[in-house]
Amino acid sequence: MKKPTLATLTFNNGTKPIELPVLSGNLGEDVIDIRTLGKHGYFTYDPGFLSTASCSSSITYIDGDKGLLYYRGYPIEQLAEHANFLEVAHLLLKGELPTMEQHRDFSETVHSHTMLHDQMSTVFRGFRRDAHPMAVMVSVVGAMAAFYPENDDISDPRQREIAAFRLLAKTPTVAAWCYKYNVGEPFVYPQNRLNYSENFMHMMFSTPCEPYTPNPVLARALDRILILHADHEQNASTSTVRLTGSSGANPFACMAAGIASLWGPAHGGANEAVLKMLEEIGDSANIGKCIQKAKDKSNPFRLMGFGHRVYKNMDPRASMMRRTCHEVLNELGLTDDPLFKVALELERIALEDEYFISKKLYPNVDFYSGIVLRAMGIPTNMFTAIFALARTAGWVAQWNEMSTDPDAKIGRPRQLYTGQTRRDYVPPEER
Repeated sequence: MKKPTLATLTFNNGTKPIELPVLSGNLGEDVIDIRTLGKHGYFTYDPGFLSTASCSSSITYIDGDKGLLYYRGYPIEQLAEHANFLEVAHLLLKGELPTMEQHRDFSETVHSHTMLHDQMSTVFRGFRRDAHPMAVMVSVVGAMAAFYPENDDISDPRQREIAAFRLLAKTPTVAAWCYKYNVGEPFVYPQNRLNYSENFMHMMFSTPCEPYTPNPVLARALDRILILHADHEQNASTSTVRLTGSSGANPFACMAAGIASLWGPAHGGANEAVLKMLEEIGDSANIGKCIQKAKDKSNPFRLMGFGHRVYKNMDPRASMMRRTCHEVLNELGLTDDPLFKVALELERIALEDEYFISKKLYPNVDFYSGIVLRAMGIPTNMFTAIFALARTAGWVAQWNEMSTDPDAKIGRPRQLYTGQTRRDYVPPEER
């Protein structure tokens, strides 16, 4: 059956019906084009944008009911299994997986931008030593606009490309230096002989005192984490980057805005919340009580890391993250780690419990990623910084796509006004 091309909006107050175009993408639900609705004196009301498409995009596709996540058409499981992070970054930004020559050129260009301007070290030193890494990261990434003013010209494709490379290359350095500053250790400069994830681990964990060789199993695990978190359609932080960018703002300011949005515990802090929950449970013997509390709607306790706003099936990233979790803990000899045992038992019980099965509350990627990062020696206050590092690839791709979209306009959401109607000013003595 041919899909309808028009939708008719009818009213029960005698207003003339309005015909609206129905647009079809290559995958997913059709959308009703409501751009002309305001001319008829109506707007839609959709808090949280649960049913509103704010843009068209060819980058990432999610089907939450089927548990699908594609980057440019490639299933996330295949990319996490076979690709490395810079291959995926190229795919997101350029639209295709690179050839061997393209991958070499792309990697060399990224590596050529890994250094931070020397004066940026003074930006870090303006913070307290105990400042949250995300607070520092927002500020330092935003401050890059002052060091690279030529990237203000977002109408120039070459300047957009250079800005994208700078962000991909420098964000790991910024994140690692946030950690070093936090713990009072000297900044470690990038080593461009290392791959993307190895280089980040080197800047995080090495010191001038002795040589450091990144563990290849842990570096591969980190690479997978970056791939699995690189993009996720029009989530809060990506929408923030696009909305900020719609005004023509500097690309570094747009990324800083995305980092700020990601910082929220409802967005980027989920894996940290999982670890806190596991620590609160403490022992496998306490899991039964926690399960009962989670089922009680009047109890504020929630099982973190189960279910997802988007996925009503198994999170497609979770199975790869689960496998990676086992690989890392085996490599480090931590399979007897008490927290990991609690996590495994909680996962087993929840997957067998009819309550969680009926509500499709499956373990998501955050359930496992926090355990992996903790095992690697990354402190919990750095978890969201790692997330921001990964998501930068998606942000620059989305920002670049928006910058070339002929339908893109400055964001200006409407509202349903519920305040006072018109009233006249009364002098203070008469109130």
